Amino acid sequence: MEQNIAVGLDIGTTKIVAMIGRKNEYGKLEILGIGKSKSLGVHRGVVNNITQTIQSIQQAVQQAEAAANVKIDDVTVGIAGQHIRSLQHSDYITRTTSDTVIDDDDIDRLINQVHKLVMLPGEEIIHVLPQEYKVDGQGEIREPIGMYGGRLEANFHVVVGQVSSIRNIGRCVQSAGLNLEGITLEPLASANAVLSQEEKEAGVALIDIGGGTTDLAIFRDGIIRHTAVIPFGGNVITEDIKEGCSIIEKQAELLKIKFGSAWPGENKDNEIVSIPGLSGREPKEITLKNLSKIINARMVEIVEQVFAEIKNYGHEVQKKKLIAGIVLTGGGSQLKHLKQLVEYITGMDTRIGYPNEHLAGNSEDDLTSPLYATAVGLVLDGLKRQERKKNEFRQSEIVEEENIETTEETQEEEEQVTPPKERLSFLDKLTQRVKDFLDNAE
Repeated sequence: MEQNIAVGLDIGTTKIVAMIGRKNEYGKLEILGIGKSKSLGVHRGVVNNITQTIQSIQQAVQQAEAAANVKIDDVTVGIAGQHIRSLQHSDYITRTTSDTVIDDDDIDRLINQVHKLVMLPGEEIIHVLPQEYKVDGQGEIREPIGMYGGRLEANFHVVVGQVSSIRNIGRCVQSAGLNLEGITLEPLASANAVLSQEEKEAGVALIDIGGGTTDLAIFRDGIIRHTAVIPFGGNVITEDIKEGCSIIEKQAELLKIKFGSAWPGENKDNEIVSIPGLSGREPKEITLKNLSKIINARMVEIVEQVFAEIKNYGHEVQKKKLIAGIVLTGGGSQLKHLKQLVEYITGMDTRIGYPNEHLAGNSEDDLTSPLYATAVGLVLDGLKRQERKKNEFRQSEIVEEENIETTEETQEEEEQVTPPKERLSFLDKLTQRVKDFLDNAE
């Protein structure tokens, strides 16, 4: 596989998408191929049938390979699901000497300390995201490296998930004949694809409405501040229509997409859709007003749960205000009049987010659909990971060359001059652990 190509694999509840992309000469993302298949073994973002999930992954990957005419080996996978929760935590370390400046090792020590937090059985920390640091009681420090100080403390946003669910996803990817290159939290992937840097600075809540779950990511001052996964999505709406109108699921889904609206006021009483009955039965007649009432009731519930999470974060405090409001993305965001409903419930500015923030200008229209936000974000993440690996490789080569040139005595001095290597994010370590676990489990 070409070095500068990355593959995102979005294992969703309704669909599995494999997307192949690379950076073009302007640094924008160019999509080479895309494959999608119906997801059968996933429920609310969690794998519940390994065999079916493997088949769906293979199907999506084969489609993408055929479209792009490349062979896929490494993939970046997103994790979401109802088992993911997040918490705020602060921790500190006392440095042995305050005469030296704070460096990467101190920050690693501090982050590793957070990993010792006691979790519920079966849970593991997926992400530790430093919010802001304090050095010797002086607060609001973004980047403490290079400062003097004895006590280093920080507030962290900690994301927790069930390790068995993550391993199951790893298992599916591996059994589908692929190599798990990286794991990313799905709300973060979608955010990368959809939000602009200005929005992240100003304060914004990204709501990604998928089939099985609704993901929330809140940014402020360019830093992720809060994440949550709510175990409801577009599928429960389809389910409600199916039950409420006594029709089969396929018809309910079509009704929702074609005629559904989140705002019941605008349909007239006499607008009716006729649905063919099952094998020779009478056709059913459904008023659009009823349809939108059913959709509205469930949508209000989902939006209110998300809004409760935004309130949890504390968006009413001046310092935490979300000036850019709300961005909706994911397949569920295509529901008619949803923007108005969200604005009505939350009182915040809302827009629909299309993943065209980093896409090349000549991309096809259907790629910029909110459906593909997570997949685009995963491809971006994969490309970033490759860049990092290349840089590390270059640096190690520079160090080796310098070592060869220098004699034994000056070697130590030379090594200190090399630029600091980028810190391994915890997700990279987690990916490594999942890989090791799967290798040993075979």
